[in-house]
Amino acid sequence: MKQLSGKAFISIVERRGWMLLRVHGSHHIYGKPGSIVRLSIPIHGNQPLKRGLLAYLMKAADLKEGDLE
Repeated sequence: MKQLSGKAFISIVERRGWMLLRVHGSHHIYGKPGSIVRLSIPIHGNQPLKRGLLAYLMKAADLKEGDLE
């Protein structure tokens, strides 16, 4: 699986229709109209997201690995 920073992942989910709802510390909370799913994406500079967290966020956002490009 490709490693991404939180900033890079945010740009991908925003292109897919997710909107920033609020910021709580270093975590950006995203939601999508008509969905109860919330994504809490940590932004820690340009550090890559850990593999398990990235997999969880991708599943919650209904993204496939090919969508990360």
